[in-house]
Amino acid sequence: MKTRFLLYFCAALFALQGAAYAQVDSSDPQILIRTATQQILDEVRTRAIDPNDIRRIMDIVDRDILPYTDFRRTTSLAMGRHWQSATPAQQRQLIEQFKLLLIHTYSGAIGQLRADQQIKYPPSRIDPADSDVVVRTVAIRGGEPVEIDYRLYKTSQGWRLYDINVLGVWLVQTYRQQFGDEIRQNGIDGLIRLLIERNQHLASDKQ
Repeated sequence: MKTRFLLYFCAALFALQGAAYAQVDSSDPQILIRTATQQILDEVRTRAIDPNDIRRIMDIVDRDILPYTDFRRTTSLAMGRHWQSATPAQQRQLIEQFKLLLIHTYSGAIGQLRADQQIKYPPSRIDPADSDVVVRTVAIRGGEPVEIDYRLYKTSQGWRLYDINVLGVWLVQTYRQQFGDEIRQNGIDGLIRLLIERNQHLASDKQ
C-alpha cells in the first residue's frame, strides 16, 4: 500500500507542476486539476520519464510545483497547535525542510508513471462562493482505481493546493501525528533537526 500511495501522491503533485507550462486558469479549482493532470499524462505519452534521472525529476518538481502549492499552509496545518509556538525563523526552517522532505521522498516515484495512467473526474459539488474546496479524481492504472482528493483554497492569485488525500489518507493528518510526537519528545528544534537529517540522508541516496 505504501508503494501505491507514493506513486499516486507523486502523480498528483507532478500533474500540478505541469500546469505551469500552459498557464492553466487557476481561478477554477476543477479546471486547474483537470487540465493539469491531463497535461502530465500527455507529457508521459510523448516522452517517458526515466526513473533513474533523479536530477531531472527533482528540477521539475522544485521548479514548477511551487506556483500552485502553498507549502506554508501545508506546514502550518501539519504542525497543528505547535505552529504558533514556533518563532518566525523556526517557521521558515520548517517550511523549507518539509518542502525538501516531500520533494526528496516522492520524486523517485514520479519515474514510475506510465502512459496507460488514466484519470477520471467524478462530479464535485463546488459552490462559486466556496473558498475552500475538495476536488475529487480517480486514478486508474491496470484496472485498479485509486481515489485522489485535492484540497485547495482560494487566494488573490487563484486556487492553491495544500493537502492531498490518497487511499483515504490525508497528507497533513499523517504528518501532524509524526510532527506532534517528535515535538513532544525533543521540541520544535528537535523536529527541525530530524527533518534536516532525513533530507541529508535522502539526498545522499540519490547521488
